Amino acid sequence: MAANTPRITRAGDIAIGADHPLTIIAGPCVLESLDLGLTVGRALQETCKRLGLSYIFKASFDKANRSSVDSPRGPGIDQGLVWLSQISRELGVPVTSDIHEPAHAEPAAAVLDILQIPAFLCRQSDLLEAAGRAIAGDPTKAVNVKKGQFLSPAEMAGPVRKLAEVGASNVMLTERGTFFGYHRLVNDFTGLGDLMELDCSAFSGGPAPSVCFDVTHSTQLPGSGAQTGGRPDRAPLLARAATAAGVAALFIEARPAPSKALSDGATQLPVDTAIEVIEQCARVRDALHVQ
Repeated sequence: MAANTPRITRAGDIAIGADHPLTIIAGPCVLESLDLGLTVGRALQETCKRLGLSYIFKASFDKANRSSVDSPRGPGIDQGLVWLSQISRELGVPVTSDIHEPAHAEPAAAVLDILQIPAFLCRQSDLLEAAGRAIAGDPTKAVNVKKGQFLSPAEMAGPVRKLAEVGASNVMLTERGTFFGYHRLVNDFTGLGDLMELDCSAFSGGPAPSVCFDVTHSTQLPGSGAQTGGRPDRAPLLARAATAAGVAALFIEARPAPSKALSDGATQLPVDTAIEVIEQCARVRDALHVQ
């Protein structure tokens, strides 16, 4: 597929692509409470609306990949989906969360507009196929596959192919850094360009996947202690660079007082900082006339 072929993903009533407003996928890492989700979501939604950007609320109902078995994981799928449904209704926005088991796919797809596949699980056939089947035939629902830190951009054609084989062509791919060579993720912007030009025409039954950049997880310092560390001070730099590179969406985790977070406290942004980052990226997008 040629580099200039339109790439688009649809979630609810939002079109995610280079020819559409920049999409912000943001919220707290884990859905700690309904009130927290609504508070953060409302602040980010109002910011995006003011700037003419699209907004999708994100929070995890279960954090299955934790550093310790004693780490909090969230409310679980049943309570989490109830809260996510309420957030979607009250704010009037699409919602997304990650799934970790094939059994999560169908109930999650009944509520979520985007099923997110975690980076470590991006090659798990059973999970991809379950997610694909759960959204197949519904043009308003999508699967977002985060690129594994161990995969090249070209290898992300594999997950897209698996989804296509079960009838799911509404797909987004997310870059979140690569390798753990010295306890930090590295963002390869040459590779990001390759991902944005990934050729899936041989098997994809729909538009090529749009590409999202995961701002906050890209600042992680894996293996830096009992809990994963981070460099959230670099999030604005990475967000601006990814926006200038032409990504269709930015993924940002934010909450008040990140140090009190149940998960990813070292990388989440304070809500005010996240708003500043979104404002900066809106100006970058405007300067490039990519709308």
